[in-house]
Amino acid sequence: MDAPESLSSRLLHWYDAHARVMPWRVGPRDRASGIRPDPYRVWLSEVMLQQTTVAAVKDYFHRFTARWPTVIALAAAEDAQVMGEWAGLGYYARARNLLKCARTVVEDHGGRFPTTREGLLTLPGVGPYTASAIAAIAYDQPATVVDGNVERVIARLCRVEAPLPAAKPELTALAASLTPTQRPGDYAQAIMDLGATICTPRSPACGLCPWSPACRARVAGVQADLPRKTPKPEKPTRRGTLWLGHRDGEILLERRPDRGLLGGMLGIPGDGWDGQGGPAPADADWQDIGEVRHTFTHFHLILAVHVARLDTSPSRGEFIPRDQFRPADLPTVMRKAWDLARHQVRVLPATSTQD
Repeated sequence: MDAPESLSSRLLHWYDAHARVMPWRVGPRDRASGIRPDPYRVWLSEVMLQQTTVAAVKDYFHRFTARWPTVIALAAAEDAQVMGEWAGLGYYARARNLLKCARTVVEDHGGRFPTTREGLLTLPGVGPYTASAIAAIAYDQPATVVDGNVERVIARLCRVEAPLPAAKPELTALAASLTPTQRPGDYAQAIMDLGATICTPRSPACGLCPWSPACRARVAGVQADLPRKTPKPEKPTRRGTLWLGHRDGEILLERRPDRGLLGGMLGIPGDGWDGQGGPAPADADWQDIGEVRHTFTHFHLILAVHVARLDTSPSRGEFIPRDQFRPADLPTVMRKAWDLARHQVRVLPATSTQD
C-alpha cells in the first residue's frame, strides 16, 4: 500500500474537486479562504445523521437551524417543540440527548462547545464518533472519524477480511494511521464522501476512485465482497393495540414517559407492547379498523388500531382540540395509525393544512 502521506494527499485533491455540497458543510474552497465551520451546525448535523441518510436529514436540518439558529436558542426551547420537530427522524433518544447536550453547553461551557475530543466526550449523547467528527471538522484536529462509509473504504483499501463488527478495532487503527495532520477536517469529510459516492456498498466505481491503484481488494477482485459482516439474527415480531379515542373534535393523546421507546413523544394510548401503557383508556364501543406495521432497530411491530367516541373521562391521556394537533408531531408508527383512522372514520374532523 502507498505511504499514508501520498494517500491522504491524493484523497484531498479529489475532495477539492468533488466535495458534496451540504447545508452544514464549509466546502474546501471556503475553508481555504479562512471560513470556519460552526461547531453547533457540525454537532447538530452529526447527531441527525446517525442511523439516517443525508437526503432524509436536509429538511430537518434547515427547519432546526431556522427555528433555533444557535445552541443557546436550542437550549431554551421547550422539550415538546423539539420532539415535535424531530418526529419522523426516529431514534428519539437522540432528540432527548440533543436538548441535554445543548443545555450542558450553555450551562457548563458558556454556550461554546469544548474544543478538544476529550472535552466533547463529556457532553451528553456525544460518543467517540461524534466527538471525533466535531473535533476534526469544526476544529481541524487530527481526530480519526470512522463511520460505516469509512469502515467500508478502509476494509477494501487494506483488504481486511475479518467480518464486522469484530473488525472495528482493526479498521479504526488503520484509519488512524492514514489521518493526516494537515487539513484533517477536510480529510475526514473527504473519506466519508468517498464511501458515500464512489466506494459504495454495491458496484463501487473503482475507475473514479483516487485510491484505486493502491486498493488491495480491487487488485484481488474482491472489492464488492468487503467488508464482510457477521449475519444478524432475525428480528422478532411484537404485537399490540392502540386506542384512538375522540369526542366533539378532540383527540385523546398522551405524552410518553421520557425513558424507553419513543420516550417523550406525543402518542396514541396503547397497551404494554413496549413496556409502557396498559388496558384501554376508557370503556367504549371500540371498533377495530385494521393494523399498522413498523420496524424498529431490534424488532418488527404490528399494532391493531381501535377507534371509539368517548363519553366518559379516560383513565389516562388528555383530549387535544383537533385544530391544535399536528399529526407531524407524532412518531412515525403513531402517524401511520392516525392516517389509518383519519381515512376510515368520518367523525374525526380533519383540516387540510394539518394532515
